[in-house]
Amino acid sequence: MTHDLTPADDAFAARLRAQLPPAAFREVTPGYLEEPRGIFHGQAGLIVAPATVQEVSLVLAEANAARVPVVPYGGGTGLVGGQISPEGPAPLLLSMERMTAIRRVDPRENVLVAEAGAILEDIHSAAAKVNRLFPLSLAAKGSARIGGNLATNAGGVNVLRYGNARDLCLGLEAVFADGRIWHGLTRLRKDNTGYDLRNLMIGSEGTLGVITAAALKLSPVPVQTGVAYVAVPSPAAALDLLALVRDRVGEAVSAFEIISGMSLAFLEEKLPQIRRPFDPAPDWMVLMELGLPAGMDAAAELEAVLAEAWEAELVSDALIAQNAAQGVEFWEVREQIPEANRLIGAVSSHDISLPLGNLPEFIARADQLVAALGPFRINCFGHLGDGNLHYNVFPPKGQAKADWAQHRPAVKDAIYDLVAELEGSMSAEHGIGRIKVEDLERYGDPVKLEMMRAMKQVFDPNGIMNPGAVLRAEP
Repeated sequence: MTHDLTPADDAFAARLRAQLPPAAFREVTPGYLEEPRGIFHGQAGLIVAPATVQEVSLVLAEANAARVPVVPYGGGTGLVGGQISPEGPAPLLLSMERMTAIRRVDPRENVLVAEAGAILEDIHSAAAKVNRLFPLSLAAKGSARIGGNLATNAGGVNVLRYGNARDLCLGLEAVFADGRIWHGLTRLRKDNTGYDLRNLMIGSEGTLGVITAAALKLSPVPVQTGVAYVAVPSPAAALDLLALVRDRVGEAVSAFEIISGMSLAFLEEKLPQIRRPFDPAPDWMVLMELGLPAGMDAAAELEAVLAEAWEAELVSDALIAQNAAQGVEFWEVREQIPEANRLIGAVSSHDISLPLGNLPEFIARADQLVAALGPFRINCFGHLGDGNLHYNVFPPKGQAKADWAQHRPAVKDAIYDLVAELEGSMSAEHGIGRIKVEDLERYGDPVKLEMMRAMKQVFDPNGIMNPGAVLRAEP
């Protein structure tokens, strides 16, 4: 079906201004039209920031009637261009920045209800005030908004223990393209009443509707926390170490990150103020965190498991955080790696996932494929415990990514072809957005794609919701 969309022009803006208060409108400034990687530059005819779900409903109903494209906008931290529209009729950018309320915090139910514009770090703080944990955590937590986290099914460092954003959500309030409000903000753990619209909306990247609020799962705060950096001889040894740790403490492994020596080299080059755990850097290291209940000593458990790992020749060096402040310092190293990458400038970045057993083969073969294409530097790091790697390729030291940009298609295709061969996914936690639409068409299951297009037609027959994201926009 062809969609004849129209821009958010002055006449359309005038209709909205007659129905919404002045506080709902924002000036179109560059910050709304940029994305972190600088691949796309967006456009917007109008920016509206509703304060209530009823205002969101009104805006979408008007946009649908006028066939004006709508781009939902959270914190602007997405890495695949889903939050901006670089082409087509100038859209209405629907910002959630005024819908920030924490509506409910219930430690007995382990539930927190937040509006979609709530900053992730503010949700962490609200949970901590009642001695609870909201475990979704990522480097952009200070600016990412929970609606965007859910719309992209964000992952982060604690997926191994607690799951993705999808696993941390009980219910949603959302508005569909024609303005209808779905009151699905249930706090139930069991609700077996047919098709699960919640899971359909999560990960849909604003292409089916707009999430306006969510009921989120909280967890007990671990009484004992232990953090350690461990030098390992290889990714295969890191996987063996993970198995050993889980055999000893079960699901108390909160995070298990693999970090290459190149990560520390990039930090030294661009962020030298960050204190690095090893000098010189080993080729591979693991950052692990244990979260244990009362009656268990996290430091003692780490010491015991690392002694066993030493005997098995799985580790060559280790640093155990001696206090909470040092644990935060250990995590600061990991959280600053993406910023160092940004400052270096990647030729091609890949957010991929693989079956755990295939990770060592992927890393070895991918390194060989990239080396055959040029003298690139490779920074491989990520969430080893759940199979998610960030395998990023950079120009030689002292050269700019622009000088090597022509190699990006060949590098990307080589990596994604190998991921597909090894039964992985070319999008693990960042989503599809606009940058991976062609990749989804190339590597996605054709039946799944057919069903996705059919669902898009049902939820958004006029094609106004984030056109060009996830699925190719109709001409």
